[in-house]
Amino acid sequence: MGLREQKKAETRAALSWAAVRLTVERGFGNVKVEDIAEAAGVSPRTFNNYFSSKGEAIVARHLDRILRIAEALRADPEEPLWEALTRSVLAQFGPDAEVAAHPVADAARWTAGVRMMVSEPALQGEMLRAGAVAEAEIAAAVADRTGTDLRQDLYPHLVASAVVAAINTATAHHLRTDPPVPVSRLLADALTRIAAGLSAP
Repeated sequence: MGLREQKKAETRAALSWAAVRLTVERGFGNVKVEDIAEAAGVSPRTFNNYFSSKGEAIVARHLDRILRIAEALRADPEEPLWEALTRSVLAQFGPDAEVAAHPVADAARWTAGVRMMVSEPALQGEMLRAGAVAEAEIAAAVADRTGTDLRQDLYPHLVASAVVAAINTATAHHLRTDPPVPVSRLLADALTRIAAGLSAP
């Protein structure tokens, strides 16, 4: 990635994290595009160069995370598939630069805010769209690794669906447990269980 592309990726990530952070803190209806842009240190016009709505900006953080999983799967084709999947998924669910710059002060309040955010009806369409895009990218990466055909073979689509379901289920379970069980632990458990019944073709 060149410097220009890296700067664009950093701006996109900063905008998405600002959208998430402000929505969790204030509620979806109390956040404007102008607020998100200001929190990320850019203009509203710059926001509009990256996202068409605050809902898209919120969901982009999760979408980009899953797209990086697909990218990582292509990095080492010799590693066994489910080991590569587990490594790639877990690598995306640790603290990142945005979280380090704006750490969560009150974990319980944050979790409650995230619960409210993900239940917001205005976000459901964006979440479904992002899920479909992410699943398609993981399926393509799995097909590349396994030499299967996206048009003819069920396997890459089944694996992609299972991985996305594991991520969604682990995240939801993290939000409903009290105290919250770490997402990384839930993901590792979920992927291990799925891998036991979905061996490589």
